[in-house]
Amino acid sequence: MNKPATNLESIATMCIAGRLRLLNRVITKLYDDALRPLGVKLSQGNILAVTAKLGVARPTEVCDILELDASTLSRTVERMVANGWLEILPGEDGRHHPFRLTQEGTQLMEKAIPAWEKAQTEATKLIGDDGLTLLNSAIKRVKSSSMER
Repeated sequence: MNKPATNLESIATMCIAGRLRLLNRVITKLYDDALRPLGVKLSQGNILAVTAKLGVARPTEVCDILELDASTLSRTVERMVANGWLEILPGEDGRHHPFRLTQEGTQLMEKAIPAWEKAQTEATKLIGDDGLTLLNSAIKRVKSSSMER
């Protein structure tokens, strides 16, 4: 049994998840392109920035802040340890090991700031002030909704 074309067209063109993924890919590319000369991706940069802010980062805390799956964080942290950007610290329970920036990671973040600022400016121009206002509103709504669960 064939689905009506209008339903398929709606899914293809109006699906909120699909449209958000499209927006995510376009915006992420701006940041990845800006950060590429430094050898870092936006996904890594976000973890590095949160770690820098926390000083000593606990995996569960980073996952909560960035809404990341623990296995995704673990894989990314492993790569960043191999790159010399993070160091693993002894954990209290032997299972969850906190981590922090190395000197090399700190230097990388300092070098990344101008590239990030350039990408941030481009992304702001692309989505516009009204788009940024709507984005901030949507994030606030989603965060408050997820806290109620």
